[in-house]
Amino acid sequence: MKRRLFWKILFAFWLTLIVISQGIWLMFTLLRPDQDVSYMRGFERITVAAASSAVRQGGQAALEAEQKSWPQDWRARVQVQPASSPLNRRAATVSQTVNAPDGTAYRVSYYPQSASRNHGLFGIPMEVVIVVVVGGLGFSAILAWYMTQPIQRMQVGFGRLAQGNFGTRLGPAMGRRRDEIADLAHDFDKMAVRLEELVAARDRLLADVSHELRTPLARLNLAIGLARQDPAKIGASLDRISGEAAKLDEMVGELLTLAKLESGQGRSEDYFNFAEIVKAVVQDARYEASGKGVDVLLDIKPDDESFEWIARGSGRLVNRAIENIVRNAVRYSSEGGKVVATLRHSGGQFDLRVTDEGPGIPEDAMASLFMPFGVSADGFGFGLGLAIAQRAITVHGGSIGARNRQPKGLEMEVTLPAISVEPT
Repeated sequence: MKRRLFWKILFAFWLTLIVISQGIWLMFTLLRPDQDVSYMRGFERITVAAASSAVRQGGQAALEAEQKSWPQDWRARVQVQPASSPLNRRAATVSQTVNAPDGTAYRVSYYPQSASRNHGLFGIPMEVVIVVVVGGLGFSAILAWYMTQPIQRMQVGFGRLAQGNFGTRLGPAMGRRRDEIADLAHDFDKMAVRLEELVAARDRLLADVSHELRTPLARLNLAIGLARQDPAKIGASLDRISGEAAKLDEMVGELLTLAKLESGQGRSEDYFNFAEIVKAVVQDARYEASGKGVDVLLDIKPDDESFEWIARGSGRLVNRAIENIVRNAVRYSSEGGKVVATLRHSGGQFDLRVTDEGPGIPEDAMASLFMPFGVSADGFGFGLGLAIAQRAITVHGGSIGARNRQPKGLEMEVTLPAISVEPT
């Protein structure tokens, strides 16, 4: 596995520390007065005077005996040379010429730094260089490891996810880490969960679609077979084929609508009157329900004609969603029953409740009510209608829910955001 980021961070921080240390040293060297000049000038004169006195009394031998009691650094800073010898390339801060007892003239000089001392890199003491290099490399290595280790785990996780392992999770591997990288790992887990749900929904939808398509296709094949066996029944067989083809076409259309809603392409930015849609759906449902003796009632408040029931989005999709809900209520209502649609406005939203007096939905099947081709425990098939209704309402920023009524029946509630209209 490549660790390019690790090495980049390691060397970048190491180089940065080296540059900073060199810059600090250079700044102190250029801006601060030399310590020997600022507060050790008197010490230099005393040292030169002591060395000159020793030379004056006993020559170089006396000076060497005197220097044995001095620290090594002091001895290296004071140099005694014959006065006739050439000057040292380095500038002495204090210099004095004295005569030894034998008459020889000597030049006693004090140098602020010893030529024999090892000053390391660019004049910086070697101890400082070692501390900076070791400390910088150690710190950079730890920091680089701390940053690149979770990134490598993410790389492995993305690889597993790309291979179809949607159960991959990175959150537990982050431990107690609380930073942007840990947040990224948790976002990865959310993405993996969502992908797992989408793939599972796709597989389930494909299985349900294939199952639902088999029934009309089987009837089509049966009608074709009957027409071949008995030419006298060609007319009836063609009618059956036409009906099954229409059902297939309707199912394909519903699947396309569901796919558009799932991808968020169904909503538009038009405005529509929600109350007018509910009224039209109820009016059509009354005609359909009259055949089985079911009453469809509508209760709208406020019923003031001037009240604006304005919502934003696709009126066609919302109309289809409400139609699916009301038609299901009529379909599962018993003969002589009653379906009531109640529309209210409260808290900046529209609230539509549709109740029926049918058998209701078993509680253990309530979760599959809005799934494509979901089937309840009593054998009722929900098909795609309620799934499309749920997606359509959700796309418009609303919600849809269902609950059983007592002693029987089902209540479905739809909410949509209301759009306030300023008076003109």
